[in-house]
Amino acid sequence: MTEQIRPQQSLKKKAWDNFVSLGSALLLVLIIRSSVIEAFKIPSGSMIPTLLVGDQIFVNKFAYGLRVPFTDWIGENPKYFFRAGQPARGDIIVFKYPVDPDIYFIKRVVGIPGDTVEMKNKVVTINGRPFDRTQVPPEQLEKIFKSLEDSQSEYPRDRMDVTLQQFDHTTGTIMVDKQSYFSENFPPTVVPEAHYFVMGDNRDNSKDSRFWGFVPFENIKGKAFIIWLSVWIDFDSKTFTFRPERIGTLLH
Repeated sequence: MTEQIRPQQSLKKKAWDNFVSLGSALLLVLIIRSSVIEAFKIPSGSMIPTLLVGDQIFVNKFAYGLRVPFTDWIGENPKYFFRAGQPARGDIIVFKYPVDPDIYFIKRVVGIPGDTVEMKNKVVTINGRPFDRTQVPPEQLEKIFKSLEDSQSEYPRDRMDVTLQQFDHTTGTIMVDKQSYFSENFPPTVVPEAHYFVMGDNRDNSKDSRFWGFVPFENIKGKAFIIWLSVWIDFDSKTFTFRPERIGTLLH
């Protein structure tokens, strides 16, 4: 005679199966967030014109090695199953602010270990040589300043010098305020082992390694690689601007 499952037992089994499924899915999401991909929102203009306030990005935490899940949540430094190289000049990285590890910053890597970084008259040199620079094509320049329409008083077009700078494996769009004296010069400084010199693309509106020093490798969360959403909110006028044209923009 076949044993019949009582309704109460059936409900308990179904509830348990649902709990296990939900728990497994949640654990998978947490592992992915801890070791592979994490989302961040851009709160300031230090990376303009590459990143605007309100851009929301995905960061590849697998870019420099596979992390042991949750190690950077329960401990001070992440642990790795294996390392996959180091950040290159030009990489856009998210990292724990060395002065206050509870805060995350996003900047571009300019100097890697062993480099001598110097800045003269707003021109950055690495080991005595400036990065190759070219003018931004007119159509790209139009798009940049159109995206800054909400900030024209802060970034007037006639004052901003926007150039393309060639890094190791990528080209970054860098903006300099020709009339600002925020930071024109920086003395020759050698980047120590396992540390990185970072700067914002908006050079005259970025507190970065010129002011607070180097980023240790263990502070790096990962490499920013794509914008998945962009919404600009004006809290004064209580309005917001949805920027669908920025969705899917690859970062370089």
